[in-house]
Amino acid sequence: MSLKVTRVDVWAAKVADSPGGLAKVLGVLRSADANLECVIARRDSAEAATGVAFVTPVKGAAVRKAATAAGFVPSKKMATLKVEGDDARGLGHRITLAIADAGVNLRGLSSSVIGRKFVAYLGFGSRDDATKAARALKTLAGPKKAGKSKRR
Repeated sequence: MSLKVTRVDVWAAKVADSPGGLAKVLGVLRSADANLECVIARRDSAEAATGVAFVTPVKGAAVRKAATAAGFVPSKKMATLKVEGDDARGLGHRITLAIADAGVNLRGLSSSVIGRKFVAYLGFGSRDDATKAARALKTLAGPKKAGKSKRR
C-alpha cells in the first residue's frame, strides 16, 4: 500500500448559521478564483447562531486577500495532513491505529472515497503531533494478504 502524506494549511472562518451563510463566504473565495479541494463546515453549537468553515488550499495573493476579507484566517489551533491513496477495506482503522500507536491524539478526521481512491484530512493539536503522525503513516505500508484481491 502506498500513501501520499502532505501537510496542508487550513483556513477557518465564522459563518452565519442561516440560509446562505456558507454560500456567502465561499462566494468571496470564488470571486478570487480559488480552487478549493476541501471544505468542511459545521454549526458551532446548538444554541449558537454561528458556524465555522474550514477550507484548503488558500493559494495565491488574490485568494489569500479574499479569504481574509471573508473572515478566514490560517488555523493556528490545528495542524493538518492530507492523506491520499488506493482505497482498501479496513484502511481507516489501520490509519487511525498507526496514529494511536505513535502516541498521537487525532483531533479531527474527514475522508471520502471516489472510485478506487481515497482522500482524508487528519487534524492534530500541534505541528509536532502532525509530524509524528506523518512518520507513522509513512511506515504503514505492508505486504498485501494473499487471496484477498479486491476487484470491482
